Amino acid sequence: MHNLAIIGSGPAGYTAGIYASRASLEPVLFEGLESGGQLMLTTDVENYPGFDSGVMGPDLMQIFKKQAEKFGTQIKTETVNKIEKIDGGFKLETGKGSYEFKSVIISSGASAIWLDVKGEKELQGHGVSSCATCDGFFFKEKKVIVVGGGDSAMEEALFLTKFATKVYIVHRRDSFRASKIMQDRVLENEKIEVLWSKEVAEIHGKEAVNSVSLKDTGDGSSSKLTIDGVFVAIGHTPNVVFLDGLVDLDEKGYIKTGFTTDTSTSVPGVFAAGDVADSVYRQAVTAAGTGCQAAIDAERWLEH
Repeated sequence: MHNLAIIGSGPAGYTAGIYASRASLEPVLFEGLESGGQLMLTTDVENYPGFDSGVMGPDLMQIFKKQAEKFGTQIKTETVNKIEKIDGGFKLETGKGSYEFKSVIISSGASAIWLDVKGEKELQGHGVSSCATCDGFFFKEKKVIVVGGGDSAMEEALFLTKFATKVYIVHRRDSFRASKIMQDRVLENEKIEVLWSKEVAEIHGKEAVNSVSLKDTGDGSSSKLTIDGVFVAIGHTPNVVFLDGLVDLDEKGYIKTGFTTDTSTSVPGVFAAGDVADSVYRQAVTAAGTGCQAAIDAERWLEH
């Protein structure tokens, strides 16, 4: 039985690996079939401390991975399909076999919900984003759209007005579901224009976004809008399906933490870090911070 499993290979998982391996816990990190988390979809990262000239998202994740391996983190390119409680620990099942651990850090992240329209996937990181805080700076003096109608869409739109000359909110209904105070702030902002009863049908551009095709949800008519960026703000889904009820989740489906320590879950010996337990910040630096906390919490738990 191994000491510690780390599930997930974003900033939280790799940071947990760095701290746990330096503490001689000999952690095993399951990176899944696609390592690196959401930063693999980001081109320039300019807000991660220590990189004053910026760094490519995939490059940053390679640095994280290399550092975790340097200290002895064993990395497996396997996806954990199931976890169950057993005597003295936990049993993890992957497509290649089963493993037993005394403790587990879940850092499986959250996936943005995308529009699933033509051009979206091809232009991710080239004008298509799911994070205004991450990428808004690159749209100074440009025109962008935000897709969505909830509080997160309102927050994204308001944040983008700091940089963009014009922000359109594209919403498929004729009213927002966002809170009244957020709606008021958006509707009162002269930089923001709401395109009611519209949905994005296609995103256009070769090397970068240059326009979108919109469809009217009422009469079905089509129109085209010249634009430099598309921010999709229709929600995130925490990657927790494989847990199958092992730990308590909040009303949004994120792992509840803070039971005995900041990263502890409802099950002793199971800790959570990064976006799988964070519906608020969702930043690489905050994920890395909680990865550090989870590793320290796991080390202390194992000692006791």
